[in-house]
Amino acid sequence: MSSSSVSNGILKFATQYSLYTGYAMLSFGVIGNVLNLLVFTQLKLFRTNRCAFYITMESIFNVIFQFLSITLTILTSIYGDDRTGRSLIWCKLRYILGQTCGLATFCMICITAVDQFFSTNHRLNLRQMCTLRLGRYFAFIFICFAIIHSIALGSSYGIQPTLGCTISNYVAIQYSTFFFYPVLIGFLPIVIASSFSILAYHNVRRIVRRQLPIIRRKLDKQITAMVLMRVTIFVCSVSPFDAYRIYTINFPISQSMPMTYAIGRLVQAIVASINSLNSVISFYVFIIFSSRFRRQVKFVLVKICWHRWKYWCCSINNRVEPDNNIELRNSQMESEENV
Repeated sequence: MSSSSVSNGILKFATQYSLYTGYAMLSFGVIGNVLNLLVFTQLKLFRTNRCAFYITMESIFNVIFQFLSITLTILTSIYGDDRTGRSLIWCKLRYILGQTCGLATFCMICITAVDQFFSTNHRLNLRQMCTLRLGRYFAFIFICFAIIHSIALGSSYGIQPTLGCTISNYVAIQYSTFFFYPVLIGFLPIVIASSFSILAYHNVRRIVRRQLPIIRRKLDKQITAMVLMRVTIFVCSVSPFDAYRIYTINFPISQSMPMTYAIGRLVQAIVASINSLNSVISFYVFIIFSSRFRRQVKFVLVKICWHRWKYWCCSINNRVEPDNNIELRNSQMESEENV
């Protein structure tokens, strides 16, 4: 068997792998993130909780990232590549959108861990330091930073004849190699999120000694456990991709070497699928490791969404009974407090 046929076979397998994993990630990612949005926005318990707000923002960027990923997957399945090496605008836009979603997600994960540490701290002044209004300001600032940074770095991408869409500016290469991938979206968020989530978990273990309402204690324990597991998955899914990007930026693979290029495409597909787990898996981690979250999801789907759907159907059929609707809302509020 010739090397060209082997390389073509590897490229075909990499394309099929990207296609099927892309569709699977899109399905599970959209469903999971939409359910996250429903639970954290519909339950009154979470509406004033800062960590729930950060998780909601993270889920929004995850949905955007999922649609970007599936766009690249569809292009690859049709043309054999993602077309970034053929259109300069798409080359820059792809990395600007991807880096914006990635940076914003990383910032939300770090803020969630830091905020939960302050929320569970035994010192009253530290607990009172963080408010929902302040959290929204920080979220807005970090999102603006992610957008501006991504536009600046994405503008340095260009199309080279044998290498395709890659960073063409020497300063940007050095910045990406020594700061962006290893520090800004590598070591720094991993250390911040890991350290503060562990510290928050340590605070929660002593929460029984504090005079707090039972509902607040249960919520703090639930959110802290969810954040800790979320950070664990974040570290495991992001680290391989950062290492891969540092390597490919410094040692880009030319298409003139078919076998090496095919192997590189396969490694890229595998690493990208692992990295995509970070934007897919949060809901499933929450529902696996938190029995209370499972009850909350069931409550939102059955008691809120299902009843609203029935109410809308009754409205269309002119069979609305206002008194019954008020009683239904009251019963939902009472049930929510017990979830």
